[in-house]
Amino acid sequence: MTAHRINRRLFVTSGAGVLGLAVYNTITACSKSSPPSTAEPAPSVAATQENTGWKRVTLGFVSAYVLVRGKEAAVVDTGTPGSGESIHTGLQAAGADWATVKHVLITHYHQDHAGGVDELFPHVKASFYTGAADAGNIVSDADIKPLDDGADVFGLRIVSTPGHTAGHISILDTSTGTLVAGDALRTQNGLEGSDPQFTADETAAIASVKKLAGLDVKAILPGHGEPLTSGAKEALQKLAASL
Repeated sequence: MTAHRINRRLFVTSGAGVLGLAVYNTITACSKSSPPSTAEPAPSVAATQENTGWKRVTLGFVSAYVLVRGKEAAVVDTGTPGSGESIHTGLQAAGADWATVKHVLITHYHQDHAGGVDELFPHVKASFYTGAADAGNIVSDADIKPLDDGADVFGLRIVSTPGHTAGHISILDTSTGTLVAGDALRTQNGLEGSDPQFTADETAAIASVKKLAGLDVKAILPGHGEPLTSGAKEALQKLAASL
């Protein structure tokens, strides 16, 4: 499968021809529990865990996360196409700005997580990253650097969690036990794994949940649903045992 970007339109093709078209401000969802909206979301920013430096930026049915440490900031996921201004507003609410962003990490290539990359790129002097197997699927003006399991970015541990996509990554802040899980985990209906409807490899997705359950996790920040900041480790271990 190959992705081609033409002026803000993304054509996804295979040998059989055009399979799909994502247009600027049109949303491709990763979660059937939260239907997409074409309205521009009003961003809200909330602390996700006291004194961790992590802030959640709510972008309608999907979330991005901002980590501010000293004079630098990292952004995890960029929302849907059209989310750039909302991400900026979220940064400002978190006490940061474009100039402080040095790291942009994308959990996976789906448009509701990577759709805003080109809107951040002109404003930040940052490195852009995603999982090695997903890097080729993000067509962008930014140089998307591939990350392997165990890599370190801004003091954050990259955890390879394939299944939802082949190159899906989660990000673990080992200093606070905060796990930014992308779509490897979701919380709209209690803690669950990757939504099967949007999962490339269900067996791998289950293995990724079990892998995450072995980590020292104190808070889970999902792409879809509310952050889980109490009893996260126990809930994750219970989920893994049920799969």
